[in-house]
Parts: sequence; C-alpha cells; structure tokens
Amino acid sequence: MKRCPELYGRPCQQPPSSIAKDVMPAASPPIIVFDLDGTLVDTAPDLISALNYVLAREGLRPVPLAAARNMIGAGARKLLERGLEVEGRAVSVADLDRLTRDFVDYYADHIADGSRPFDGLETALDQLEAQGHRFAVCTNKLEWLSKLLLDRLALTSRFAAICGADTFGVAKPDPAFLRETVARAGGRLPGAIMVGDAGTDVGVARRAQVPVIGVDFGYTDVPMAELKPDRLIGHMRDLPAAVASLAAD
Repeated sequence: MKRCPELYGRPCQQPPSSIAKDVMPAASPPIIVFDLDGTLVDTAPDLISALNYVLAREGLRPVPLAAARNMIGAGARKLLERGLEVEGRAVSVADLDRLTRDFVDYYADHIADGSRPFDGLETALDQLEAQGHRFAVCTNKLEWLSKLLLDRLALTSRFAAICGADTFGVAKPDPAFLRETVARAGGRLPGAIMVGDAGTDVGVARRAQVPVIGVDFGYTDVPMAELKPDRLIGHMRDLPAAVASLAAD
C-alpha cells in the first residue's frame, strides 16, 4: 500500500470524499458581465442630445428621442451614420471622422446630464455581490467614455473590469471581446453570465458559449424576446433570481 511520508509512514487511507474536499476549491459564483448603454444605464437622453447637436451644426433636423433609442448600441460612429441616414445625408469617410470627433467631444462634456442607472440596479448589484458575484462591463462604447460615465454615476468601483470597443481592438459580437473582458476581471469564461439588451449581446454570448440574460427595457430594433436569450427580465429587481436560475442549471 502507498505510504504517506507526511503521515509518518502510515497508509494513505483518506476516503475519496475527504481527498476531494482537501484538494478541490469550492466553485466561485459566476462573474456577471454587463453591457452598458440600455442595460446598466439609460444613456439615451445624452447620446441623442449629442447626435442632435451634430445634426444641427450640419443644418439637419433633430431626431426625436423615441425614434432614436433603437439607433444606440453600436458606438458613436454608427449612431451618427444612422442619424444621417434618417435625414438622407451621405458623407465622406473624412467628414464622418470629423463629425464623430465633434460628437465625442460634446458627449463627453454632457455624459451624465440626463443619464441614470436603470431603476433597481444598485439593489440588484448589492444582492449579487453579497452572494459572491463579481461584475464586469463589456460595451461597444469607447473605454474612456464608459469609465467617465460610470465615474460620474459613482458606479466604477462596482466593476472588476470596464472594457470598451477600443480596449482589445474588437467589438461585440466578437467572442474574443467577452473572453478578454472576463480574463481582465479575473474570472473564467465557463463561469460567466452575459447581461444585455441587444442582438450584439446575445450574439457575443452565443459565440463565446456562455448563458445570456436579456433585458427588455433597452435599445434594440429587434425585440429581445425574439432574440431568445436564456432568461428575459423586465426590471433589474428580477436579475438576482435570473442569475440564480442559470447558476442552478
């Protein structure tokens, strides 16, 4: 029989269950990765204000907030492109570059004028944090703008990582973006959950093979229910129960 030197030559007779307890760490609660715009924070008022500022400078009509909400989610440049398309304006790449810079400059100065966390967010984060979950942000917004917004809303400290479309040189739905975000937050991809409001969020989760919770109060041109997330919530107060349901699967 095998001898254990540390036990002074006595046989190694620990039962398998005891051995497993000694050498196998307890599984950590899943890391929860959030989209930003339309998921954590209602940013539409300030994003559309910046869009309309640029459109007005170009002599174009403003886009109504209700109509523009579903344009959000793919970054500043795409939002501008969509706003210009509504007005039937085609611009060169150089002009779009210039307008994007103008948009970002104005938006940064007004980033939290009207943007607020969705109702129930901080209570949900408190509950999940008490259960041992950690959080990260994976957004197609620029990283520095994301951090600026979360700083202004006193939310930065809640997240182990805040990653934007420029952080790794890829954007959602590229699964590398989610993988790198989870790694930066110190988590493991097999133990991650994505939370988002749009097709890019469902897409990145599916490609990375992690479960996804959809929210139906965000910005999307396709209803979240039609995108078939693993769980669907209509209010942040429902997030802890949705996370627990996925973790139990």
